[in-house]
Amino acid sequence: MAKYISTKTYEQIGPVAYRQWKADSHCKFLHGYSLSFHFEFVCDTLDARNWCVDFGGLKELKYKLEEWFDHKLLVSECDPHKEALLQLEKLGLAKITIVEKTGCEGLAEFLYEYINTIFLPSWGEESKRVWCCKVQVRETNSNMAMRVGHRENNEFV
Repeated sequence: MAKYISTKTYEQIGPVAYRQWKADSHCKFLHGYSLSFHFEFVCDTLDARNWCVDFGGLKELKYKLEEWFDHKLLVSECDPHKEALLQLEKLGLAKITIVEKTGCEGLAEFLYEYINTIFLPSWGEESKRVWCCKVQVRETNSNMAMRVGHRENNEFV
């Protein structure tokens, strides 16, 4: 188990809209939220400044969250109405981000993989010391899902 944990939270990024096309409930319709994100970074050793993670170094992560989720329509790669939804962007009615899965669980998985395979490795040697072990995506105060993992699981090797 890691010795140190640093957390970063970004609240109310959005609004973002999406639908759960496989749902039998009202969630099958387009609906929206301002999403909040919580990240936990772990390490066994601190850096030369005695930090687990440099919070200032996470600004690019916030920019990516805004790029993907602020005033966007998320469209699932496998939505049977994907082409119709993509027409909204062609008509100038929406800005679209295509994702593998919509919903908190799918977005948490996407961000967990992005941070550990693209974002942190861009830090060079520092990425060997730090790992993102938890990503939480919150739709509302009462609805949240998370993706948890450990470097020891060798998920992305």
